[in-house]
Amino acid sequence: MVVLSISFLIFSNPSIMLSTMIDASSSALKLAIELCAVYVVWLGILELVEESGLSQKLAKLLHPLIKWLFKIDDEETEKMIALNMSANMLGLGNAATPMGISAMKRLDDGSGVASHAIIMLIVLNATSIQLLPSTIIGLRASAGSVSPADIILPTLISTICTCVVGVTLVKIFGRLRQKLNTRQKYKQEKSGGKR
Repeated sequence: MVVLSISFLIFSNPSIMLSTMIDASSSALKLAIELCAVYVVWLGILELVEESGLSQKLAKLLHPLIKWLFKIDDEETEKMIALNMSANMLGLGNAATPMGISAMKRLDDGSGVASHAIIMLIVLNATSIQLLPSTIIGLRASAGSVSPADIILPTLISTICTCVVGVTLVKIFGRLRQKLNTRQKYKQEKSGGKR
């Protein structure tokens, strides 16, 4: 895409190619530095949560929800999922990634097939409810928005809708998958008995 853009710019208006590339590079660097400030603050807060033991309390608070969604019995995995969900709720998708990867590794049974818990974690990461979309607010503030936090209510409404739909679909397809597996096992047992 970059090569095509530069090629088009060379043929259409070569005199502004270099200045456009320099302007775009400086804008990208400025945005990256501004976003680093946002992430440094929130990653520091997440580290304090981990060190202070609040992550265990958060995992206990979210235990019934995590148990219902994931159907797991591993305290460390629950803690990773709770931190992942918390970071996503704060709009810190990049900060949530390491905890999500750790939880995914602990949920993997090595069969090569995605379990119900893995599918649920992927869907929750993709459709996460965002109470405070800090990355978007940071982007809007760096772009010069007069009121960058105006996005909070629409983001909350849309993420609640997507999360409910995503979780519902995972639950429905999980039950259908169980029924299908049960039928296949029954057919195999029935055909094995006839032999």
